[in-house]
Amino acid sequence: MSTQPTPAPRSVPAPVVPDRVGADGLEAKWGQRWEEAGTYAFDRTATRQRVYSIDTPPPTVSGSLHVGHVFSYTHTDLVARFQRMRGKEVFYPMGWDDNGLPTERRVQNYYGVRVDTSLPYDPDFVPPHEGGDGRSIKSRDQIPISRRNFVELCERLTVDDERQFEALWRHLGLSVDWTHRYQTIGVRARKVAQAAFLRNLARGEAYQAEAPGLWDVTFQTAVAQAELESREYPGFYHRLAFHLTDPEAAARAASAGAPVEDGVDVCIETTRPELLPACVALVAHPDDPRYQPLFGTTVTSPVFGVEVPVLPHPEAEMDKGAGIAMCCTFGDTTDIDWWRDLHLPLRAVLRKDGRLQTETPEWITDPAGREAFAELAGRTTFSAREALVARLRTSGEMRGEPTKTLRQTNFFEKGDKPLEIVTSRQWYIRNGGRVWANPATGADLNGELVARGKELAFHPDFMRVRYENWVTGLNNDWLVSRQRFFGVPFPLWYRVGADGQVDHDQMLTPSEDRLPVDPATDVPDGYAEDQRGKPGGFAAELDIMDTWATSSLSPEIVSGWLEDDDLFSRVYPMDLRPQGQDIIRTWLFSTVVRAHLEFGALPWRHAAISGWILDSDHKKMSKSKGNVVTPMGLLEKYGSDAVRYWAASARLGLDPAFDESQMKIGRRLAIKVLNASKFALTMGAEGAPLDLDPAHITEALDRSVLAELARVVEVATAALEDYDHAKALEATESFFWTFCDDYLELVKDRAYNRDGAWPEEAAQSARAALALVIDTVVRLLAPFLPFVTEEVWSWYRPGSVHRAAWPTPAELGEAATSGDPAVLRVASAALIVLRRVKSEAKVSPRTPFLAVTVAAAEDALPVLEEVSQDLRAATKVSGGLGLVALTGDEDGPANPWDGMRVQDVELGEAPAKVRRPKEG
Repeated sequence: MSTQPTPAPRSVPAPVVPDRVGADGLEAKWGQRWEEAGTYAFDRTATRQRVYSIDTPPPTVSGSLHVGHVFSYTHTDLVARFQRMRGKEVFYPMGWDDNGLPTERRVQNYYGVRVDTSLPYDPDFVPPHEGGDGRSIKSRDQIPISRRNFVELCERLTVDDERQFEALWRHLGLSVDWTHRYQTIGVRARKVAQAAFLRNLARGEAYQAEAPGLWDVTFQTAVAQAELESREYPGFYHRLAFHLTDPEAAARAASAGAPVEDGVDVCIETTRPELLPACVALVAHPDDPRYQPLFGTTVTSPVFGVEVPVLPHPEAEMDKGAGIAMCCTFGDTTDIDWWRDLHLPLRAVLRKDGRLQTETPEWITDPAGREAFAELAGRTTFSAREALVARLRTSGEMRGEPTKTLRQTNFFEKGDKPLEIVTSRQWYIRNGGRVWANPATGADLNGELVARGKELAFHPDFMRVRYENWVTGLNNDWLVSRQRFFGVPFPLWYRVGADGQVDHDQMLTPSEDRLPVDPATDVPDGYAEDQRGKPGGFAAELDIMDTWATSSLSPEIVSGWLEDDDLFSRVYPMDLRPQGQDIIRTWLFSTVVRAHLEFGALPWRHAAISGWILDSDHKKMSKSKGNVVTPMGLLEKYGSDAVRYWAASARLGLDPAFDESQMKIGRRLAIKVLNASKFALTMGAEGAPLDLDPAHITEALDRSVLAELARVVEVATAALEDYDHAKALEATESFFWTFCDDYLELVKDRAYNRDGAWPEEAAQSARAALALVIDTVVRLLAPFLPFVTEEVWSWYRPGSVHRAAWPTPAELGEAATSGDPAVLRVASAALIVLRRVKSEAKVSPRTPFLAVTVAAAEDALPVLEEVSQDLRAATKVSGGLGLVALTGDEDGPANPWDGMRVQDVELGEAPAKVRRPKEG
């Protein structure tokens, strides 16, 4: 049965503290003990009200993690640890996003192979390389293998990568329940993805269409809108002359101010002259008076002599170039809009491999034009462009020389060549990109998805606008099919007609209880394997699902949808989706889409959005840029707690620069936690129980530190509840350093009470306060520094600090509510100014004050009088300690600890150092 964290007892046995403490090696020590004890195991008997479930991002398994991953995954772990200490049973799984293009590229380069779908499976295949020599195998050296052999290599390499990823996450201290793991290519994920797709299909939310779309010629796959990157790409503007076929229209256009050259030529500017054979119209803005006389007339294209119309369209830009443009099928997405809106013919000449088709198009009828195309046939776009520009120069139909330009061009986010637009049969899921009424609600899907975004609590809230801008700006449905090999296959077959042609309108689907299936090897119900590809038989759908089509179902996959109803009812909908800001439009949005279509609700209540890590040039770290820093060396150099401190110091949504100096501060803090805790917990008599009872705290200074601690507990708790871990850390750390630098120094003489100069009640008050502060601070810091805090906790308490109750102001008792935080602040201010005297005099801190007077605000004097004995002991005042009111400030200081200064100082001689003889 699950158990709530219970308040700690007020007295515990005497601490057992090592003679020497240190932060090194704690990761291995506590990682093993947490695993053995099941410290982070999820108790699945807990009711939904007591569960806090996290839809952990499955990292892409493609080689190695970098510090950006450590940064954002630490943020998630902070939430998990806090919620666990707040009494929640935390469902914190881990997935691996191991299908899709990144894995395929890695396997190709690592093993030196590529797929040839015509090859048979070889059960004894041994790859030619193992990637161990540190180099990538170039494509020209990759040997062809069957699709099945390639998939097996993908599965082999991802297992190795996942093992390394898990080792790093454990070293970092992620409090994941490792019994809840999944792979986006695993059996469970394939079943969920295929079932969800079949349900989308049955409800009309999934459909296939033959349509123009973005295509990557390198990876030979369609690309979705969400996967685009707009980049600058160098090119040239070419001014080309189209020839008007109506002389009267030419005259009217010339008189209207149109740039008609030689009486019959209209010039356009283009960066893609090689697409001239695919030109279907010239387009200008309907309000442009220069070209209004030409609308409805025709022109013939240069070189090819194809007659095309001149048409108006409101998306044409009057102030760009010549104000008139050619529409080709297809050069860019604007061409697609014009082609659809103006009902133009389809004249595609570009193949999927990025080359022009080999056969001369039927619409080119002019003999000279057909001869010109024959010269371009089969060439790459670059080579065809060079050849055509040379011909245009010769014909005089290119006016002037090409002029350089930088144009914004769409790239696949993982590609390095501009995308082309080709027409192909693809699968789509409706996502509000086109007007569509949801049959279940009758409402506009786009409006429904905007409304879902308003229901979701974004942390920070300003990230919401990114979601809304993306949804409202969609112009295409979600393209979910990919022409790749390692992924979740669509669970579909098609009937093959008697003529041997595949009929894509006659789909064959399996029942859900058969899932997952692979149509390439499995057979639809009612058919036999020998009917595959035969007339009257069936053919498999060979495309696979986009990786986002699977990872968009991560909440359903990890929650046991379709296979574990009990688990699903306890953890779904989930509480938190943590993720990076760059995939709001892809992962976050697509997950909302799938949950909305299937369940009519959000998949989680909160979204915590981490920022990016920037390099020294303030550019986002990414593998593609080659500017990433791998984390294991940092974890070994500074310790995991220090690296976690660096990550936790940045608020959600912000983009900090990578800075090792923050890790140095984190390591200093981690070591200070160990040393200060050892000091504070060993003040009592040897073997004496540790007193944690606030009722024994009687002195004003001790009550003051508890009052300040109570405020810090309130601030840190509220901040973590609001997903502001950086504020919680800042408040706790600031208090802890004040505690170490000031309070601990002020009371250590009283706590030791070696010579009996203090009443025992006053000494016990200091000891109890010291122990209670450490007991509280260790829990406040536990989510941030899990290893050193667990080490300290083990010195005096059983169990794990990470299963302990989160501190509350109430447990600090009446001592905190009656304490005045100003007492500690006044005493700290006096300690600081007295220390400064010795520092400026360049004498040892052990140098005594023979006499000294502190001038302070009138309100501070009673406080200083009350803490004077602690102050004298801490600063070595052996003579008189005078206290006088500040003068000369008419209004007085704003706070009693402001403006304090020292006067009438007389320093003695520092005591000689005691030199101990060396052993032996």
